[in-house]
Amino acid sequence: MELNEYLFRRESGRMVAALTRIFGVHNLALAEDVVQDAFCRALEAWKMRGVPENPSAWLMTAAKNRALDVIRRERTARTFAPELSRTIDTEGIIDPLIDDAFAAHSIRDEQLRMMFSCCHPRLPEEVQVALILNILCGFGAQEIAAAFLAGRAAIEKRITRGKKTLARAKRLFDLDDAEFASRLSGVQRALYLLFNEGYHGASAEAAVRAELCREALRLTSLLIDYRPAATPSTFALASLMCLHAARLPARVDAAGDLSPLHEQDRTRWDKGLLAEGLALLERSASGTELTSYHIEAAIAAEHARAASLEETAWDVIVALYDRLTRVAPSPVVALNRAIAIAERDGAERGLAELKAIEDRERLASYPFYAAAVGELELRLGNRDAARKSFQAALALARNPAERRFLEHRIGACA
Repeated sequence: MELNEYLFRRESGRMVAALTRIFGVHNLALAEDVVQDAFCRALEAWKMRGVPENPSAWLMTAAKNRALDVIRRERTARTFAPELSRTIDTEGIIDPLIDDAFAAHSIRDEQLRMMFSCCHPRLPEEVQVALILNILCGFGAQEIAAAFLAGRAAIEKRITRGKKTLARAKRLFDLDDAEFASRLSGVQRALYLLFNEGYHGASAEAAVRAELCREALRLTSLLIDYRPAATPSTFALASLMCLHAARLPARVDAAGDLSPLHEQDRTRWDKGLLAEGLALLERSASGTELTSYHIEAAIAAEHARAASLEETAWDVIVALYDRLTRVAPSPVVALNRAIAIAERDGAERGLAELKAIEDRERLASYPFYAAAVGELELRLGNRDAARKSFQAALALARNPAERRFLEHRIGACA
């Protein structure tokens, strides 16, 4: 095992949350610096001595020791968290306070507090989401920009603005605060985007990053395990993630190439995750609220129940997309709806729906719009038009797997 991306994403958010409890949210940059220092030390030490049996524990210990060094060095020059400030002159109390901050139950609660702190009511939702992805999930500005279909400079401004707002706060959000329910939607949205980044792969290296999907599931499980956050919409979000994650083993073949839905070996779908997703969907129906997560999970459930592409209830799926368009309209939703209509009514009707999408200029950098046009043109026998669309999609491909997939589709137009 090496200091890989999954380990960084899993541990960085946990350590930042614990350190912020110690240093105070106004010292967030210091907490992030300590985490970065812990990873740098790991790279140096593990290169010489090998990766320890429990790398997570090693990193936590490194962060704790570094936190102690910072406190001892800057106890007279810097203001820390109120709990620490009261005991900072008593050396024997500092160590157990830090140990408690790094205890498993404390890290769980601090991650929740950090997530809800990022969803400050003074911040627009897009800033809230960017903060959670950056602080708790280890996303860089470019990755967040891809998730939002936005520019990197705009995302960097959002993160900077959000961190300044956090720095002005005296402490992290209290989970018993009356604003808890109103902040929950921002947290859910951030985790939704985190999962999508792993599942749809805007990465330059890989089309699918299962570790990001696992991380989104892990953070969502924190919400489910905290009773006030275990709402029908949270269950729906968790259901959607489980049902999509169940299909990950078949989305990429042994050679690392993308497998479209109609080519996937459904026996490779994770039956445990499918069952869990369907059970969570049942739990999400306990209230009167209908969210986009409910509808998307219902669409995923229809795919999960179908034995093959031909046996899929496309009329039900189109109806669900019609409802989703009313609840949460977007060009991507319209794209998926058009594809479902093509499966139900034929390629010509689907192509007309694709070309009728409003705001489709927002999909100008999304390779799978052009790819969808190419696929339907090919089904209609318009090989030249299909080839041009696939070539346009290829020019937008974000990673080698997408490029190989689109090159294969171009070859099919010969």
